[in-house]
Amino acid sequence: MNEQPGSEQLSQAANKLEIEQINLFYGSFHALRDVSFTIAQQTITAIIGPSGCGKSSLLRLFNRMNDLIPTARVEGSIRLDGVPIYAPDADVIGLRKKVGMVFQKPNVFPMSIYDNIALGPKSHGLHHKGELQQIVERSLQQVALWDEVKDKLSSPSLNLAVEQQQRLCIARTLAVEPDVILMDESCSTLDPGAIARIEELMAELATKYTIIIVTHSMEQALRVSDMAAFMMFDDKKAGCLVEYAPTLQMFTNPKDQRTEDYITGRYG
Repeated sequence: MNEQPGSEQLSQAANKLEIEQINLFYGSFHALRDVSFTIAQQTITAIIGPSGCGKSSLLRLFNRMNDLIPTARVEGSIRLDGVPIYAPDADVIGLRKKVGMVFQKPNVFPMSIYDNIALGPKSHGLHHKGELQQIVERSLQQVALWDEVKDKLSSPSLNLAVEQQQRLCIARTLAVEPDVILMDESCSTLDPGAIARIEELMAELATKYTIIIVTHSMEQALRVSDMAAFMMFDDKKAGCLVEYAPTLQMFTNPKDQRTEDYITGRYG
């Protein structure tokens, strides 16, 4: 398990994200109700809770992916480095450059390993071959994939093993130099050895990036995260935040009985 900072250390860290009274609707369905908490920079936050309570919906709010759902509507405020990301004049393209997403299953593009990494920088206007090569190499080195693929960068990315594909997806996210990395059940399709490698990678990346993960694995949350956000349904079936605390504190001394019931397996 990572050495986790105490509450005082975390409170002194600069806030990367501030979530204030967020409500999310899909049409008439109230998916998230009155969610408020702050996420410090260069930390790993695990969002945990039973299936269907809105964990992934909350994660997608941070790079406005819910905008792609026609019926979605958001009330409240989310600030990234103090800047409201849901303001009418917000730069959504710029936001998605700063806040990258890694999905549950590897979503490599049907193109070469090199092109998977270079695509993002190219889409942001970078076309210098030498600079692109440096970005590809650096991004693959960051996920410990460079030595494995450096002699086959022109090969189809779909030829890689599943765990390598997931590291490639993380490298693709890093290529555009984000501030925040979102990981939605990104280890759920991997074997234990691959999970261990991805978790080691998370710990290394957290020295530079802010990472937010959704996970159903209490063991993983305890191993890798600094902070944990426990979500559940309220009495009207909307997702709500029950407890938010340093992970070790939450797992050893939860403040809410519902949190203890979930962590110990009595619920969910």
